[in-house]
Amino acid sequence: MKVLLRAIYPYIYMLLFLTIPFDTYVRALPNILLIALLALFPFVLVRKDLLKIRKGPAVVFLLFLLYLFLNSLFFDRIVEDIVVIKKIALAFGLAILYIPVEDSRKIGMAIIFSSLAAIVFSVVKIIVIINISEDIALGYSREVIEALLVDRLYLGLLSILSILVSVRSISKEYHPNNQYHLINIIVNILFVFLMVSKIAIIILAAVFVLRMLYSKYKLAKILAVAVSGICVAVLVFAYSNLKQDDYAVEGGDRMENSFLQNTVTWELRTTVWRCATEVIESEGLLLEGLGIKRTKESLLACYDETIESNWKRNRYMAMEYNSHNQFLDSYLSFGLFALLLLVGFLVLTFIKNTKHYFSMSVLVVMLGYLMVENVFYRQIGAYYVGFMLIVLLSSNFINGNNEEKEG
Repeated sequence: MKVLLRAIYPYIYMLLFLTIPFDTYVRALPNILLIALLALFPFVLVRKDLLKIRKGPAVVFLLFLLYLFLNSLFFDRIVEDIVVIKKIALAFGLAILYIPVEDSRKIGMAIIFSSLAAIVFSVVKIIVIINISEDIALGYSREVIEALLVDRLYLGLLSILSILVSVRSISKEYHPNNQYHLINIIVNILFVFLMVSKIAIIILAAVFVLRMLYSKYKLAKILAVAVSGICVAVLVFAYSNLKQDDYAVEGGDRMENSFLQNTVTWELRTTVWRCATEVIESEGLLLEGLGIKRTKESLLACYDETIESNWKRNRYMAMEYNSHNQFLDSYLSFGLFALLLLVGFLVLTFIKNTKHYFSMSVLVVMLGYLMVENVFYRQIGAYYVGFMLIVLLSSNFINGNNEEKEG
């Protein structure tokens, strides 16, 4: 019976990741599959499976999760904080539930097929919109954005993960599957540019530069270091020259504005980041944190006081934008020790995975999205962080020729 359950278990896990992008249409199915995995887990787990987990990073992440729970419980904020804590627990739980899976290629293929399905779904809807609309600006059109299966940020994340799984799966020797993985890489890259996901494009570039650092050719490594240095210099220069009056939008009292302004990622994030840093400065050293509710209230108060444009201020207040940075949010909501535990997990994970490009690229993707989004505020974010935790905490994800040679 145990042999049969262990054979079925990976397919349930695979189906879970296949359905994640379609959560809006099959909302109950991911929850049913999670319950099934939880019910089967004690019956399929064997002692040797525990050796698959990198215990150091896993323990630190578990401490991070436990600290958030105890912090909220002790300061009587558990009712308001539990929604986010549950999503963090979901991400970690996915990594633990993965332990009994022997053939991790099934999970990788689930990421690839779910990404392609999401692309096909979105492209078909975009084509329909183009056929019925006279004037469409691809990438920035409201209709195009709404045609995407899921939020553009997370669809970009899924595409990047799909690309990395395909890169990881390509054999250095000829294999008939290589061509399919190459097609998947091309399709996902084209789609990222089609939907103009700026964050995904930047992270893809970072992953490409990282690949050059793992090249056996010295010239490629030197070029990667040079490109990295130039990019850092440009970012520092751009940040230092941000104008404080960027909050304002010309014609501030207008109720209508171009959709382009509504989708400028940099403007949105610099605004909320400024307010997050202002809250930190006004509160001083935060040891216990403000909690989710007080953090939101403090940010809303900052938007109300600092944004000059009526239209923009009203929009930020109505949307109740969070800090769009998991590090800032961890510090504001749960205090200094929560931030230290999160950073400690990332540092320890970096140390444990430096020899392997695939793991390091996934870490770069995770770090990139943690810096620009509160990924644990959305269930889909928790699911994909869960996948990244599987890669980072497991010592045997997609074993193959590349992994052996990179090590």
